[in-house]
Amino acid sequence: MKKKEFAVIGLGRFGGSICRELSQLGMEVMAIDVDEDRVNEFSSIASHAVIADSTDEMVLKSLGIRNFDHVVVAIGDNIQASILTALILKELGVQNITVKAQNDYHEKVLRKIGADQIVHPERDMGKRIANNIASSNVLDYLELSDDHSIVEIKANEKLNSQSLQQLDIRAKFGLNIVAIKRNKEINVSPKATEAIRTGDILIVIGGDADVARFQNYLA
Repeated sequence: MKKKEFAVIGLGRFGGSICRELSQLGMEVMAIDVDEDRVNEFSSIASHAVIADSTDEMVLKSLGIRNFDHVVVAIGDNIQASILTALILKELGVQNITVKAQNDYHEKVLRKIGADQIVHPERDMGKRIANNIASSNVLDYLELSDDHSIVEIKANEKLNSQSLQQLDIRAKFGLNIVAIKRNKEINVSPKATEAIRTGDILIVIGGDADVARFQNYLA
């Protein structure tokens, strides 16, 4: 099977992290930046590292950018360059484009352009950390939309020895337990008769307000 080919434009902390991880996963990665020092840093990490101005359509064409399976635009503070790069990529027919947004205005413009995925790494990580430190029961937090999330919640003594049917979390809190982690094992789609033990990790999906009510119940 042919390896997926990725291009990462912008080799700051965010783009550099993506580039490193994709490379470690064995993917073909082209690292692109206007800064020569950054490109040199990734010359031994990525499959190819190129000094290039991504706002120049002819330059992107010469790199064969439309042939990549996925292009990540991780340009840092230059919103204009980020928007123009995304626009050119779209016009060149790149199939999958992920763009780092600096703020909500930036995101709105990117959506109008047609970016396939827009990420707010600082904002999203802030939410994740805030949820992790706000409750001793929350181990991890992944935002699905503006008001829905998947959360890892550690079961305490309030849930010990009770089955999912007895707890009836869906009816009481509007949440679904999609999996239970116990030690190194994971039980996906657990049965209603499955009993919870103190220390189990519950993978819960639902509305943020409902998750908060459940956290308060455990507290």
